Amino acid sequence: MRVVIAEDLFLLRDGLTRLLEAHGLQVAAGVDTGPGLLAAVAEHRPDIAIVDIRLPPSFTDEGLRAALAARRETPGLPVLVLSQYVEQLYARELLVGGTGGIGYLLKDRVLDSAQFVDAVRRVALGGTAMDPEVISRLLTHNSANSAVAALTPREHEVLALMAEGRSNAAIAQQLVVTERAIAKHTASIFQKLDLPPSDDDNRRVRAVLAYLNA
Repeated sequence: MRVVIAEDLFLLRDGLTRLLEAHGLQVAAGVDTGPGLLAAVAEHRPDIAIVDIRLPPSFTDEGLRAALAARRETPGLPVLVLSQYVEQLYARELLVGGTGGIGYLLKDRVLDSAQFVDAVRRVALGGTAMDPEVISRLLTHNSANSAVAALTPREHEVLALMAEGRSNAAIAQQLVVTERAIAKHTASIFQKLDLPPSDDDNRRVRAVLAYLNA
């Protein structure tokens, strides 16, 4: 699995490189600017890009704009955003396309190397990995979507945990219910969001995107 990292802080970029390589992933390039990310993606065709939102020279949204441009040039490119901040507009804009794996993790909450690598692999395979704090900040916007608004409070809980990339078994453990109960909730969620039968992983991602784009 090939990875491109866009992070302006050398020590963090180097640390991420060492961590990923220690877990068997190949870091094809480590860059510190948006143009560098575009060039690296074009050259190496990575399985995933790990991107800091705020890159030089202005440290505002260069990383995000570069990630969006990279996804336009390489449709479906999985992107895992690492940020110190919850940027609601940035997160929603990144989710608009609805294709390819998406992740948004806060730097100061990435405390477990195994969980981080698992998130990288999950996003690279087309899944999602959303920090709970990011999800909670986006919840206030969901009332605009009638389909999402039709979900029960428990279904909202299940979908929020689904957005974190959790399996039915993990969700059941978190909510202290049976896995069968979670399966019923997810089936109801898919029906209310008008997601026809297909690959279950694909429907989970589409449900999460509908939830976060609401």
